[in-house]
Amino acid sequence: MTISAELLPQHVAIIMDGNNRFAKKKHLQKGDGHREGKNVLDPIVEHCRKVGVKALTVYAFSSENWNRPQYEVDLLMKLLEETINEQIPRMIKFQIGLRFIGDRSRLTPELQQLMLQAEQRTATFTEMTLTIAVSYGGMWDIAQTAKTIAQLVKEQKIDVDQVDVDLFAQHVSLGDLPPVDLLIRTGGDYRLSNFLLWQSAYAELYFTETLWPEFTTEELDHAFGVFLGRERRFGKTSEQVQQEKIEN
Repeated sequence: MTISAELLPQHVAIIMDGNNRFAKKKHLQKGDGHREGKNVLDPIVEHCRKVGVKALTVYAFSSENWNRPQYEVDLLMKLLEETINEQIPRMIKFQIGLRFIGDRSRLTPELQQLMLQAEQRTATFTEMTLTIAVSYGGMWDIAQTAKTIAQLVKEQKIDVDQVDVDLFAQHVSLGDLPPVDLLIRTGGDYRLSNFLLWQSAYAELYFTETLWPEFTTEELDHAFGVFLGRERRFGKTSEQVQQEKIEN
C-alpha cells in the first residue's frame, strides 16, 4: 500500500497484547509467547520508518505488570535486555532514535545503564523515534508531571497562573513528540490499560483480535487504512472540517 506520508499518523502507539494466549494456542512452553512477540517488533519498526511514521511507541511492560508471577517478570526483563542489545545496531543502521519512558527505579542498575547508553548512542538520529514503555503507567506519568510542575511553582520558576494544558504537555513523557494519532491494541481487549492517557487524548483507536505474535505489516497497513477513513474533528463539526479541507 502506497500512501503519502503526510496523510499517515505521525505518532503510532501499540499495546502489544496476546503473547501468553498465543503460547497457549500453539501449545508452547511458558514464556515462549513473549519470545515470539519480541521478534515481531523489528518488521513493524522498519515498516513504520519506511512509510514515514515519525514516532512509534510500544508498551513493553506496564506498572501493573510487576504483579505478574516472578518467573514471567524475570523473563520479560531478560527479553528487554536482549531487545535493547539487538536494537542498538539496527537503530544506528536506520538512523532511529531509541528512548524509554517509565519508572526506572524498580529496574536493575545494569538495565538502567543499558537503557541510558542506548539513548545516548542514538540521541542524534531523527529519521524516526522508537520509544519503549517500561514500568510505565499513564496515571504515573500524569502524577509525575504534576509533581514536576508543583516543584517549579514552589521554586518560583513559574507562576501558578501559567499552569495550563500547553505547559503540562511540555513536561509529560514524550512532550517533544507529536501527540499519538493512532493507538493500536492487539489481542482482542478493548481498553487502554493505563497507556499514554494524556498523549492519546485525541488518538484514533484500532482494536484487533490478532494476537501480537501474529501481527503483521499487512495488518498495520490495514490499520493505516482505517485511520485514513476516520474523520478527525477535534471538537469541530463535520461541516467545519470539510470547509477547512476545501480552503486548504
